[in-house]
Amino acid sequence: MKPQIHPTWYPEAKAICACGEVWTVGATVPELHTDVCAKCHPYFTGEQRIVDTEGQVDRFMRRLQAREEALQQLEQRKVARVSPDLAISTLELGRRMEKVLADAGLVKVGDLLAIMEEKGDDGLTEIKGLGLKGLADLKKGLRARGYILPGDEAAGGMATAA
Repeated sequence: MKPQIHPTWYPEAKAICACGEVWTVGATVPELHTDVCAKCHPYFTGEQRIVDTEGQVDRFMRRLQAREEALQQLEQRKVARVSPDLAISTLELGRRMEKVLADAGLVKVGDLLAIMEEKGDDGLTEIKGLGLKGLADLKKGLRARGYILPGDEAAGGMATAA
């Protein structure tokens, strides 16, 4: 066996817990420090507590909270995207179409949806300057934003937001 390769053995090494408990063990260092022992460990005490090592629980809780906030923001954006209070200009129909609708007194998406629910496509084609192509572009813009239009088979014919 090679000489002087073994560490020094301390048969009477002190083990000291964070709770103040001290006991004797055999070790390669004269003094050991621990966070928990049989006197203070939740398993032995029956007490419910979280033993946190270097903030791992805090980091997890922060990640969990950040995820919840991100999900809430995503849901708020989805609701805002299909709000009937949005201006018609958000549909990006073009200046001419927006002017035609504004002249007819339609400035919000909810106004369009109300006419479509009340009178259907005919209600919109009655507007001076809005033809079938304009109606098709309008419906395409509404569907792209996530609105469900009357006559959409999958929606059951409702004129509300998804």
